[in-house]
Amino acid sequence: MVNKKTTEYLAMVRDKTGFSDYKIAKNYAINQSNLSKYSSGKAALSETHAWLFANILDLDPAEVVAHTKYEHAVNTGNKEKAIFWQEQLNKIFASNQSIKIKISQFNAIVGDIRTNAQKMLNFVIEAADAGAHLIVFPEMALTGYPPEDLLFRDGFMIQVEEQIDFLCDSIPSSISVLFGSPFRNDDSLFNSAYCIQNNRISHVYHKQELPNYGVFDEKRYFSSGNNSYVFECQKTKIGVLICEDQWVDGPISKLCQLDVDIVISLNASPFQAEKHNDRLNICKNYASEFEVSYIYVNMVGGQDEVVFDGNSFVLDSKGTLIQQLPEFKEHSCFHTDSMQNFDPVMLEESIYSALVLATHDYIQKNSFNGALIGLSGGIDSALTLAIAIDAVGSENVHAVMMPYQFTSTMSLEDSELQALSQGVTFSSIDIHPMVEAFNLSLKDLFENSFRDITEENIQARVRGVLLMALSNKHHKIVLATGNKSEMAVGYATLYGDMCGGFSPLKDISKTMVYQLANYRNTISRVIPDRVITRPPSAELSPNQLDQDSLPPYDILDDILIRFVEKKQSVNQISEQGHDFEVVNKITSMILKNEYKRRQSAPGPKISSNAFGKERRYPMTSKFQP
Repeated sequence: MVNKKTTEYLAMVRDKTGFSDYKIAKNYAINQSNLSKYSSGKAALSETHAWLFANILDLDPAEVVAHTKYEHAVNTGNKEKAIFWQEQLNKIFASNQSIKIKISQFNAIVGDIRTNAQKMLNFVIEAADAGAHLIVFPEMALTGYPPEDLLFRDGFMIQVEEQIDFLCDSIPSSISVLFGSPFRNDDSLFNSAYCIQNNRISHVYHKQELPNYGVFDEKRYFSSGNNSYVFECQKTKIGVLICEDQWVDGPISKLCQLDVDIVISLNASPFQAEKHNDRLNICKNYASEFEVSYIYVNMVGGQDEVVFDGNSFVLDSKGTLIQQLPEFKEHSCFHTDSMQNFDPVMLEESIYSALVLATHDYIQKNSFNGALIGLSGGIDSALTLAIAIDAVGSENVHAVMMPYQFTSTMSLEDSELQALSQGVTFSSIDIHPMVEAFNLSLKDLFENSFRDITEENIQARVRGVLLMALSNKHHKIVLATGNKSEMAVGYATLYGDMCGGFSPLKDISKTMVYQLANYRNTISRVIPDRVITRPPSAELSPNQLDQDSLPPYDILDDILIRFVEKKQSVNQISEQGHDFEVVNKITSMILKNEYKRRQSAPGPKISSNAFGKERRYPMTSKFQP
């Protein structure tokens, strides 16, 4: 911005009117002496004459007055007034610029309201310094999502209200802020979007559509809003939606009847394989149908069983993608920035990134010192180790091999190779003495009975005890290594290999485990080839293979997808070419092992129906599928 002077404005009036100074003085009743001072630069325009010149030149009078007031302050050496009028000029010129919106793809920590608020403030200050007029944060950015029953605590909502006051007092007055937070009104709670302008809350919008399916329980906590919200920033009319509002026609149809220029949607939308295209397509349809620009801002980060992928984007009024933020990374940019070249990613890359972020955030946000993993020589523990290292670094990971008499030489060699080649702490604990001690203690009680799965499970439970002891001593979380295929049919030992505080592969089928292992090796070869190519085995008895008791994993996983995710019956699955007896056996195993899954560690949701809080089946049931 260049500050204009009185002499320049006078020259502009001469050009516009074609008058001499004498004629200007006469026609506009300006004292000739004053006009001479204006012409020589000895005096700045008076406020009256500044307003007069602005009208002649069709300029904003406030702009001309501010320029001449600044000029007078400089000429008289009044630094305080010069600073004041410079600030007014900055505001005036900012109001005439096209709107600049900063999108903040934000990773919040549930319940850490003060830290979230300070982090938001840092982003706001940075955005204001960069010339942003508005900054937008995701749904529930202040509290993290989902806060669940924390919402029922009075102290929780008091902290929310205190930090909103803190933001109002602290943010620069030059920038507007739009962010998600719960709102309390008497006995009602709302999932809301707050708009702060000029250091005060200008309005609060309440989410109209409350999801109550899958991982969502919003009707347990919130009341529904019923009004649209439009605010103005930089002479631009902006309409606001929150997440589920955009998945039905009602809210956006009502909103766009209010002649908005831009729709901004605040989201805490969890990752699900290939879900991003669904979001894009529905928003493209809205943008083109209603001829509005569309800004979708999503949360990023892991929270217990869900992981938010970010993937925020901007569409123009024709539905064309003009800005795409990265997936699984905290990121901030202007909605008008040139779109970065984020190449399309493979499904395996997205899923692997989701598992790494979920594992990182669970460990970090729960203040563990690192991760402990029981290495078996199999592909599940090998992939879990790779995820852990990518999540928190090799220096924070401890891999433990616990061989017994059925552990193969191949497993011993491959486990040590993977651990040492990646620089993690590696230990080997011989469990023979402990297993034999258990067997000896139980010998009399097991008299006249044959060896069976009981003895196999003792091995797994000894390993679980050792891992939990190391976890207690070193404050590292044990990562369970079981996959979704095993958890579905109960092919896991309760209090044994199911031990752990977090289970990265809980929603990953065995066939996808192989795909992810091969994908990870395209980045760098961290999983030995023999681990991927060898037949899977629990190695709890001589020459044991998984497929001695289970169908091949490609068949098993197809049955699981159809039964668990698509909710097909035994007959429907059999009609797809699967043997009826096999399907009946597998589906019965799934239902009978609900009690095990209820006691399993949490793990990130990847599929359309994950074991955990999303899938709520009774443990006691006689249902026949």
